Amino acid sequence: MNDYGMGGDDLEQMYQEVILEAARDPHGRRRFAADLTQESAGGSSAGETTLQLNHAACTPGESHQFNPTCGDEATIHVEVSDAEPHRLTQVIWDGQGCSISQASLSIMVDLTEGRTVDEAMGLAADFHRLMESRGKGLDDEAAEERLGDAIVFQGVSKYPMRIKCALLAWEGLKDSIAKALAAKDGAAVA
Repeated sequence: MNDYGMGGDDLEQMYQEVILEAARDPHGRRRFAADLTQESAGGSSAGETTLQLNHAACTPGESHQFNPTCGDEATIHVEVSDAEPHRLTQVIWDGQGCSISQASLSIMVDLTEGRTVDEAMGLAADFHRLMESRGKGLDDEAAEERLGDAIVFQGVSKYPMRIKCALLAWEGLKDSIAKALAAKDGAAVA
């Protein structure tokens, strides 16, 4: 990984600043999921909130992810184009959690929206490998380049309890895409 001529502490500081900035100004965040804190208190019934953001020539998929370790949760909504190659025409999310989970969601949106499903799944695989590196990064400059700003999570990968926070977005993305593609297949059969 390119260290930009910085020492380890300086680089770590820069990474922390990027994560905090992405968490403060999250991209792709929309308020659409049910307020789970209200549901728990008996405020509204589960399942009453339905997202209706579908675009013509797109198939939606949605996944709710929860990290019981620290309470992070997010609902990731994708719209996948019906035309080949399938593209992520919209990636949005709603949720709450620590700055790592919120920043990961924001950066994941920036990296995947507009990409083909195969490209987005490749990015998810690259990010997963980064999280398995335990702070060493990737031995693949092309993968690091593809990850763009997501490479700042290399430092997070040193802390096993924080890895789930960073992966929440990407697991939700993969599940949402799978649901959209399954819905496409179901519609094609019908």
